[in-house]
Amino acid sequence: MSWDAQTAARYDQWAKSTCGSFALRQEERLLQGIIAPWPRRKQKLLDIGCGTGTFLEFFWSCGFDLTGMDLSPDMLASAREKIGHRADLHLGSAEHLPFEDREFDYASIMTVLEFVDDPGLVLREAARVARKGILVTFLNRLSLYGLSVRLGRQHSSLARARWFTWPEMRSMIQKNLTPGTMTARSILVGPSCTWNLFPVIRHLNSVPLFPWMGAVTAVRIDLTAPPARTPLMAWKTEPTM
Repeated sequence: MSWDAQTAARYDQWAKSTCGSFALRQEERLLQGIIAPWPRRKQKLLDIGCGTGTFLEFFWSCGFDLTGMDLSPDMLASAREKIGHRADLHLGSAEHLPFEDREFDYASIMTVLEFVDDPGLVLREAARVARKGILVTFLNRLSLYGLSVRLGRQHSSLARARWFTWPEMRSMIQKNLTPGTMTARSILVGPSCTWNLFPVIRHLNSVPLFPWMGAVTAVRIDLTAPPARTPLMAWKTEPTM
């Protein structure tokens, strides 16, 4: 599949459209909730397959120290125009990451597994370079959006992509990683023709759903045990009854 300058331009054009901008805003809201337990300040995040940089901007706004990587020079050129010097950008393959073991705190894989030869290897590489956690988003084959793409006559890159179901993705994560915990939710219950600001439809498409329902599913994979949320009581003197 070609990821040239024309492809990058088409993606950026879609992201600015009514449908695309609505979908991306809902995805960002979903991601905010999914990664809420992760610390941000002085935490290094690698965005694997960063494309034209749409989610680099989101992660930068969250407060992460950012590195982006993509296989396409044209995609990286578009990302550089957006992110400037707020992120380090590298050319490389998601299946053979050009980074040291445990170099980052977190890694993100945003709708990338659909387009690689070996998605399991990409997950293992992400776990090799990330110490604390991995964020994955994928296109849900069983969603109304997935059905509409398969039934459509257009020969787009999405129609040729490898879509996943939630059970397939969960199984692949468990096979290739040793997650401490997994948390998954989805967004955008309707097909793309409903991704707009019409009041009732907007509400339906902006509600986080079970991971097998929406068009896009996000999975937070914690590689280490989460920190204790209830502080232990401490006394300066021996407690008395």
